[in-house]
Amino acid sequence: MINGLLGKKIGMTQVYAADGQRIAVTAIEAGPCVVLQKKTESTDGYSAAQVGFLQKRTDRVNKPEMGHFKKAGMGAFAHVREFPASGDDCKVGDEITCEMFAAGDRIDVTGISKGKGFQGVIKRWGFSGGRSTHGSTFHRAPGSIGMSATPSKVFKGKKMPGQMGNERVTTHNLVVVDVRPEQNLILVQGAVPGPKNGIVSIRKGIKA
Repeated sequence: MINGLLGKKIGMTQVYAADGQRIAVTAIEAGPCVVLQKKTESTDGYSAAQVGFLQKRTDRVNKPEMGHFKKAGMGAFAHVREFPASGDDCKVGDEITCEMFAAGDRIDVTGISKGKGFQGVIKRWGFSGGRSTHGSTFHRAPGSIGMSATPSKVFKGKKMPGQMGNERVTTHNLVVVDVRPEQNLILVQGAVPGPKNGIVSIRKGIKA
């Protein structure tokens, strides 16, 4: 069976548990996704299923892509991803919905985090900075990055100012609070990476 599907982050809200506890959740439009290609050990060296999400106009797709999409017979798709898949449960043209998950499941969500632009070490890495008192000339600077005569260099990976965010991030072991198949929605406890309407990959938790 297939291990995950694509979705779109709708935003955050809150729900109440049976005991009255308030739970902050993220609403994700999970699927429906269409299986576009099956990859097997014999032909590709690994087992996976390629799925498409969010249909788009066919005149926005070039001929090679359209030929690939036609094998499933479901139109063109804006987003295509691969997920591990085993067995013959899913075939090309099958539709994968959020019903593959249930309340209480643990999932991993991968997305592109919000871009924050060029940031200093205090915002980017949580440095404490210098004194704010009168006469101080050291407030938000990173401080010395130099080394002594040995090894006389700056090591790779040194925490420095630079581009923050806009990178692939995976949040593990999020709990599914509710699944609403009629709306293609799953409610996940806590936050997931990315902005509203950002595309996310949802798969069953590998550390669960």
